[in-house]
Amino acid sequence: MKRLLLVASLLSASAAHADPLSAAHALFAKKSYPEALQLYTKLGNAGNVEAQQRLGEMYLYGEAGAVDEARAEAWFRKAAAKGNAVAVASLELIKQRSARRAEILHWVEQYQGEDLKSGKFNCAVPRIPTISKQAADIERVSASVTGWQNCYNDYVTNLNAASPLVKRIPADIAKLMNQAETTRAATRLAQVQENLAEEARVSSKLVLADLAAWRSATEAYVKEHNAIVGKAPSEERARDIEARKSNYAPPRN
Repeated sequence: MKRLLLVASLLSASAAHADPLSAAHALFAKKSYPEALQLYTKLGNAGNVEAQQRLGEMYLYGEAGAVDEARAEAWFRKAAAKGNAVAVASLELIKQRSARRAEILHWVEQYQGEDLKSGKFNCAVPRIPTISKQAADIERVSASVTGWQNCYNDYVTNLNAASPLVKRIPADIAKLMNQAETTRAATRLAQVQENLAEEARVSSKLVLADLAAWRSATEAYVKEHNAIVGKAPSEERARDIEARKSNYAPPRN
């Protein structure tokens, strides 16, 4: 039995040695990337077209370590020169990535949600005074706050509907991004959305605090003013009182 096992082991090793490309594929499938890279490189240098194509993919997608598009392109060119269709398509992909590098970086590193808080969603903070003593000013403040509240509610609704923000990456850009870029973009855009939501919450609290202080001060003034006006005699009443006083004026000597 032991001898049979030894023979089977030797046959297996011989088969692997006879088909190094299959062995490289098997290593890649097991995610043994360093070993697969070593074997693919040996085969690629020997002129194996499929190995050259696989090497290009490993360098392009970071399976050979860090992403290295220069090395990826070099291997793809070798395979494409021999008619490998995957290599030809991959070279076109690299060309498009180069042409649209700035757009890719915009979503990976720079996007701040500008489009989500512009236009009709650019909610101007209302100017709320400490107190209003005129009816016209009270109406102005009330109208301004109502407009801001409507805008704020629409903004929050739109922000929630935009979640997750990776949906805003144009499809033609998303398909050019590698896995590392896609992951970075998703993580960063989730943080951008949280920042926008927190910014909205803080802004809302400040406006509502100012509104509460204004309303309290204004209502206190109106109440006091009405009380004073209620106690004061009207102009007609004052004239009547003066007339009655003259009727009872003491006679002159």
